[in-house]
Amino acid sequence: MIPLPLAFGAPLLSAKIRTTPEDFQVDELPAFEPSGEGEHLLLTIRKRGANTVHVAKVLAKWAGLPDMAVSYAGMKDRHAVTTQRFSVHLPKRVAPDPALLASDEIEVVESTWHNRKLQRGALAGNRFKLVLRDVRGDAAAIEERLSHIASRGLPNWFGEQRFGRDGGNVPAALAMFGGRRMRPDQRSLLLSAARSALFNQVLAARVEQGNWDTPLDGEVWMLDGSRSVFGPEPWTDLLADRLGRFDIHPSGPLWGEGELRSTGAAAELELGAVADEQSLALRAGLESARLKQERRALRLRPAMLQHQWLAPDVLELSFALPPGCYATAVLHELGPVDDASQATPEA
Repeated sequence: MIPLPLAFGAPLLSAKIRTTPEDFQVDELPAFEPSGEGEHLLLTIRKRGANTVHVAKVLAKWAGLPDMAVSYAGMKDRHAVTTQRFSVHLPKRVAPDPALLASDEIEVVESTWHNRKLQRGALAGNRFKLVLRDVRGDAAAIEERLSHIASRGLPNWFGEQRFGRDGGNVPAALAMFGGRRMRPDQRSLLLSAARSALFNQVLAARVEQGNWDTPLDGEVWMLDGSRSVFGPEPWTDLLADRLGRFDIHPSGPLWGEGELRSTGAAAELELGAVADEQSLALRAGLESARLKQERRALRLRPAMLQHQWLAPDVLELSFALPPGCYATAVLHELGPVDDASQATPEA
């Protein structure tokens, strides 16, 4: 994996996170209100020290159903306290007692019926509360950096979670493209990792050039809070105003077959950033998998970014992010933050 550059200058702190699961709290922001009827039991669950797939398997066993009867909108970290929705398909509308799910790992916050299966990505975003411990750095400088992030936004990196332990998903993707057989779920994960690695390389090139949040000739624009894109088109005062209001963002490629939508200087930078041998192999593999060219915003603006010092060396951050964006992108702009949970062997 390439080292990710910083958009705002040198690191300002070092710290630890996830000393306890409570130091990393994530709450899904729901995208819809339950209908109150139907054959899908919609459960809002707060989990501690458990990953999403594990909880889904517990729900399937509780309901006496196959794993495929349980769905969720997004994956959530294991070493955290997170709140998220699951749906369980119960066509006869007979559900076991939710109280039977209660454990040190699982708490049922809400249970209601809905008329549709919960789809992946069916959330408005995520709200985070992070506690950094053993913070070393100048408090005033850290607060100034946070203010700068709140007003300008930051690069919209794919987080390290996308790439697996020690970044192993990208080499595994290359092996898959070379002919190694993978299960369908593994294949999907590795295709996403390959795309994400290429996107991060393009974004890194733009951060290094200082134009990750400013236009290039041939720019493709993404609407804030949407996957809709438009352009390229001539730069105008109207576009400048929309960019300044965070209504639109520059975008980068999620690689697949077909021509880049960008042109001119934007396309030249994008192609140049992914022209090394490994990137060419990833590009060829994604194209052979018949994925289509898509785009992702290069810029991210955390909503409601707040901070407070719980102690001279303990900093609490809270903010909300759109779906598919990573809290680690915010931490990256502050400085190296060690994940204490990685010192604990996986069960």
